[in-house]
Amino acid sequence: MLKLTYKCTSMNLKPILSLLLFCFFAINLSAQSESKLAQQYYSDGEFEKAAVLYEKLYAANDRNDYFFNRYIESLLALENYGDAEKALKKELKKSPEKVQLYVTYGKIYERQFQDEEAQKQYARAIKELPADRFTVTKLANAFVGLTKYDLAAETYEKGMKLLKDDKVFAYNLGDLYRRKGDAPQMIKNYLNSLDANPGRLNSLQTTFQRYLTEEDFVELQTQLYARIQEQPDALHYPEFLSWVFIQKKDYRNALRQMKALDKKAGENGGRVFGLGGIALTAKDYDAAISAYEYIVNDKGPTSSFYIDAKRELLRTKRLQVTSGVDYTREDLLALEKEYEDFLEEFGYSKTTASIVKELADLEALYLNDIDKSIDILNRLIKFPGINPKTQGEAKIALADYYLIQGEIWESTLLYSQVDKAFEEDLLGHEARFRNAKLSYYNGDFEWAQAQFSVLKASTSKLIANDALDLSVFIMDNLGLDTTTTTLQLYADADLLTFQNKYDAAFAKLDTIVKEYPEHSLQDDVHYAEAKIYKKQRNYVKAAEMYNKVIENFPEEIRADNALFELAELYENPAQLNDPEKAKELYEKIFLDYSGSTFAVEARKRYRKLRGDDI
Repeated sequence: MLKLTYKCTSMNLKPILSLLLFCFFAINLSAQSESKLAQQYYSDGEFEKAAVLYEKLYAANDRNDYFFNRYIESLLALENYGDAEKALKKELKKSPEKVQLYVTYGKIYERQFQDEEAQKQYARAIKELPADRFTVTKLANAFVGLTKYDLAAETYEKGMKLLKDDKVFAYNLGDLYRRKGDAPQMIKNYLNSLDANPGRLNSLQTTFQRYLTEEDFVELQTQLYARIQEQPDALHYPEFLSWVFIQKKDYRNALRQMKALDKKAGENGGRVFGLGGIALTAKDYDAAISAYEYIVNDKGPTSSFYIDAKRELLRTKRLQVTSGVDYTREDLLALEKEYEDFLEEFGYSKTTASIVKELADLEALYLNDIDKSIDILNRLIKFPGINPKTQGEAKIALADYYLIQGEIWESTLLYSQVDKAFEEDLLGHEARFRNAKLSYYNGDFEWAQAQFSVLKASTSKLIANDALDLSVFIMDNLGLDTTTTTLQLYADADLLTFQNKYDAAFAKLDTIVKEYPEHSLQDDVHYAEAKIYKKQRNYVKAAEMYNKVIENFPEEIRADNALFELAELYENPAQLNDPEKAKELYEKIFLDYSGSTFAVEARKRYRKLRGDDI
């Protein structure tokens, strides 16, 4: 051993301090090494060796409860109850304020099947509890560690009395009752904790969403109503109740609470606007319209949400009208008037460009005024400072409407402009797809097929799937025929359908059936007929045609498409509205057509209809 001697003078204090520092680190490293070794022994089940080391570690660090607890646990694992009790008595004598040690004492008695003695120790722990928040929490956690939730709850209840604060442990109590499965008490205490800390609202909503059943939500709703009556000025309760209604998809009642909260807090309609968006996404158009109308009518132009609310109100009304099956021309004209009133108020400019485009779509797709739509869009794409993407979308729509009028050159020019401007963007892919389809209509099948083949790799799933379908369709039919006559007839019918010339489209399809009865396009003809009937809102006939494809041509490439689109008809409440039938068809897709591009989406929709939480 190396011996060092230092002469203590004012000149050599630095070496002494260095030595002391070295010794401190050496001791600390030694303790860390022994702690790791003790942990290893404990993990390996070598409790005798672990007990020796933990006893030594605690003796050197008597403020470290972890070492003491591990020492006791090692003794209990060895069933050395005598030494464990002796150590506990000694520790309690030294630190009587550590009331959680009585819980350990009770645990020793339980291990020896002395339940009555154990209960005495647990009761003593609670009896000796001081008015100290940290100690209360520590004792309650000791009971939780033994899954003695009732005793932990009793500890918190007494702690609140001692501290004269009936909210201080409310969250802890809520958590305990959650573990016990006592929903009413869990809700009560969690809500108490919200009074103490309203900022906890979001975390409580997450907890309730995870653990509450449908019946529990009714209990939560009841308790919230009572608290709103008791504390009318507490803003977090109506907000919470609105959230409950949203979980139940009861957007009307959610809106009632949000309106009350908005008025009470003197807000500008922000919460109500957000709820309108949620209701719109859920297709509860009436609730969404009520939300937006509240901002427009009650909050007025002074609200920062006024313009956005007006814009969303228009869009919601359009969706409400056009998603139904029984709208009238009068409904459409009333909607047109609202769009025109909006644009008269806010003007035709880059800021209202999206609304202008929606009006153009309404004119073309529903009021069948293509000339008016084209005029509107030609003005729109020239708005100074217009967003390039909005302009690109408008150009694609304008190209579509020129195509409906038979203006092929104008259409391809516009599609090409968007393709060039947004070459690597989905908008560019969309324009390229439509240009390729235009070539298909015109009979340039090989070039169109080559373009569709490239677009199969598009990052847009919809474009990729449609491109794949058309690529395979053209390739199959070009390979079968020495001429392209039947394929051209089918492409003509496709274009006529796009142009809303349904009688002419049916005539082309009938020609294929009559003049080429053995041709492989028979399934495609039924599929095309189904699409026409769907556009005409004749959903029963559309279903009939889809079923012909499914039943008569189950091995052909249109079978999975027909299945999926038929399932959508049954799923949609505004169409055939038979969720059970839709579920059955979606299941057939992912079971019988597992390689289909629709298989993943079909499984997702099947699970949603089954009621799974996706």
